[in-house]
Amino acid sequence: MVAPRRAGPAPEEQGLATRGRVVVLHFVGQMPLAGIAWQAAQYLVGLERLGYEAWYVEDHGANPYDPRRNSVVMDCDYNVAYLRQAMERCGLAGRWSYWDAINDVYHGMSREQVAELYRGADALLNLCGAVRLREEHMRCPVRAMVDTDPVFEQIKYAQADAEARAYLDAHTHFFTYGENVGGPGWIVPLCGVPWQATRPPVVLDLWPAADGEGQCFTTIATWENKGKTIDFGGETYVWSKHVNFLRFLDLPRERSECFLMAMLPPDAATEARVRAAGWRLTDPRPVSADMGTYADFIRTSRGEFTVAKDIYVRPMSGWFSDRSVCYLASGRPVVTMRTGWRRFYPEGQGLFGYDERAEALEAFAAIAADHPRHSRAARAMAAEYFNSDRVVSALLSGCGL
Repeated sequence: MVAPRRAGPAPEEQGLATRGRVVVLHFVGQMPLAGIAWQAAQYLVGLERLGYEAWYVEDHGANPYDPRRNSVVMDCDYNVAYLRQAMERCGLAGRWSYWDAINDVYHGMSREQVAELYRGADALLNLCGAVRLREEHMRCPVRAMVDTDPVFEQIKYAQADAEARAYLDAHTHFFTYGENVGGPGWIVPLCGVPWQATRPPVVLDLWPAADGEGQCFTTIATWENKGKTIDFGGETYVWSKHVNFLRFLDLPRERSECFLMAMLPPDAATEARVRAAGWRLTDPRPVSADMGTYADFIRTSRGEFTVAKDIYVRPMSGWFSDRSVCYLASGRPVVTMRTGWRRFYPEGQGLFGYDERAEALEAFAAIAADHPRHSRAARAMAAEYFNSDRVVSALLSGCGL
């Protein structure tokens, strides 16, 4: 690989690795929620473990969201403080930047430092496609799109005109969590985009195996997501979990274990319906307010029971949840809907898939019969299939690095 070009202080002056410089673009500051922060952290720390210099830039320009008010806001003080804390947790103090587009002010690294960074970086990872690439981003020779929400992105591109396709075309490499994109039964034309399969990484050292068995199966959820529901081929694909939650909502009533969902119901009727189905509810805002609190919520669980969004399930996308990967790494068994992922991961030991309610109930019975065995199997699965050393290395290799 060509030696990294200089951006700011020389690597040896900062005590940094010199294998290459990779910039991660994401929205930890704009959406200051622990699940989002952990998603970025797995890549940032994963890159560092491989000997790369990891840098974080957030210059998409979107207005910040304040989860305490559940509203988009004009002031970014809370968001910048959250981002700073997250980057310091990743060991990236001084290697991050947030653009407050409302006031046209850069926090962390300056505008000039960011521009120089793009000129000197070996690669950009546009995680979740967070940033519409501009001229300054194009100075970096490798610009990888990491699509964490498959099906929507592929349909959108297939239905777009040339101008609208420019958002994706600005990248040089294309990766998707939809491991079955373009595979057996795939329904959306790829339009020449050379998608490569990837999967959510986890840094195992940051997610040590938890002790004990935990009391409650848990999940963290938004009842209804909006904004990415899309029509294709006479079908509507819903970018929301509530469609499938309704199918399996009352499963907890058939088990003696505790089932706990960190969710804010949108109204009193939904809350009553969820509680009547056997779920306990807790406010997700304290859980997501801090990366450590979020990790503790997962690690003290008995396991995860969840559904997947309709848009992932019916097209058999092969998508797998980055949050579920954290449960597995913590030694917490996962019971989740199949999305086509069993082409790539085994099930029945630590990880259980289901299409029908009887399969989910069988999974709970199996875990109850020998939780320690399934806990060990969950951790082993995370190490075998989602270890950041392997996942991030394969992604960089797919970029030619």
